[in-house]
Amino acid sequence: MLDTSVHTMKKNTEVLVVAGKEIGLEIIADKTNYMDMSQDQNAGQSCNIKINNKFFIRVEQFKYLGTFLTNQNSA
Repeated sequence: MLDTSVHTMKKNTEVLVVAGKEIGLEIIADKTNYMDMSQDQNAGQSCNIKINNKFFIRVEQFKYLGTFLTNQNSA
């Protein structure tokens, strides 16, 4: 299931990059991270996404509006 999740995330990221270019938006991989939120215990496994020789780094936690969210779908 993790492989399917990674494949889906990569495909969606590719779509985002292409759609952004169409409207003049450049996605800067060095400033863009992603987090896969899940209650699955395997969610912490690191998997970076490479698109057009740029890496999107997976993070385990993210601060949003002053609250830390984790990849285990908890605050």
